[in-house]
Amino acid sequence: VQLQASGGGLVQAGGSLRLSCAVSGRANSAVGMGWFRQAPGKEREFVAAIRRGTTTYYTDSVKGRFTISRDNAKNTLYLQMNSLKPEDTAVYYCAADRSTYGNYAAPEEYDYWGQGTQVTVSS
Repeated sequence: VQLQASGGGLVQAGGSLRLSCAVSGRANSAVGMGWFRQAPGKEREFVAAIRRGTTTYYTDSVKGRFTISRDNAKNTLYLQMNSLKPEDTAVYYCAADRSTYGNYAAPEEYDYWGQGTQVTVSS
């Protein structure tokens, strides 16, 4: 499974971005998928996950602002980010899990990772 993230960029606070993650290879192995982010000097942190195609999970700081979704026909994962804040600035990574068991918020649960896309929110 290969993951290719895109859609990052520079946006003003309050703006929106949509990240995409194209899945190639054995896409049906990517049973669970998620987005993580890492800011300079900080550890990689969980942002959102989707399992079984419809069950979604979010970290508290993005609830109500971010929406994770998956288009299986296009083998693409999305993260719609609205009302962006400067503290959302980070490199965003998509990840895929071969199972839907375990802790969806733990990076070590995921088997495949994309290369990351930079999101910068100016104040």
